[in-house]
Order: sequence, then C-alpha cells, then structure tokens
Amino acid sequence: MLHTLKLSTSKRDEIVDITPQVREVVRQSGVENGIVMVYCPHTTAGIAINENADPDVKKDILMILDEVYPWEHPKYRHAEGNTAAHLKAITCGSSQTIIIDGGRLVLGTWQGVYFCEFDGPRSRTFKVKVMQG
Repeated sequence: MLHTLKLSTSKRDEIVDITPQVREVVRQSGVENGIVMVYCPHTTAGIAINENADPDVKKDILMILDEVYPWEHPKYRHAEGNTAAHLKAITCGSSQTIIIDGGRLVLGTWQGVYFCEFDGPRSRTFKVKVMQG
C-alpha cells in the first residue's frame, strides 16, 4: 500500500527527520522482511539518508549546498527564481530505498531518513511504499 504523509517546513533550507514516520508505516504494514521506498514528489525537495546524531551535520550540509548552489547567481535563467532549490534537489535525489529485516528498518547506527526542503517554507508531502520480499 502507498502512503502519503504530510509535513510543513518552516525555512527556505531545512532538513527534517522523517525516520519516525517511516518506521510507523513499516510497523503498521506488518511486513517483516522486504523494502520500503520513500519518495519525494517535489522538484525543489528531496529524500536523503545521513547522520542523525549530531545536528551540526545538517547545518554543515546546508551550508555547503548554499556555497555550491547560491540562491542568487547572475547566470541563472529560471524565471521563478528558485534555480538553487532545483539544483540542490537534483543533487540530493528524490527517493531512498531501505531494507526491512525483522520488521525493522536496516539503518546504520547513526543514520536517519530525511526530507530535505530547499524552497520553503511549504506544505509538503512524501510517499512511503512498503513491499514484502
């Protein structure tokens, strides 16, 4: 079953831990062994897996993405003015697939699943699909 989950972001650039929501969908599914796909249907946001222990990692990621893709650039042509958000989203990627073993997400000790907002604040959705396997 495909689940659509909602979240609201409060900043232009923000990394939101969605691990608890993904775990809950997996728990409710009853799937013991399989995979879960987490997908972002937006062109200025993405899904990532990264460290969830030190909050400075998220700050560092956003800082470097801003340096690589500044919000203002004289060569940007996109009329809407959010080229940097599109570039960050394509770099981040739109989905992640995670193994389920014993009814639990197979994540490393320090890993979490993140919704990465690059054009907020916005009301957003993300999709979660659990597959038995």
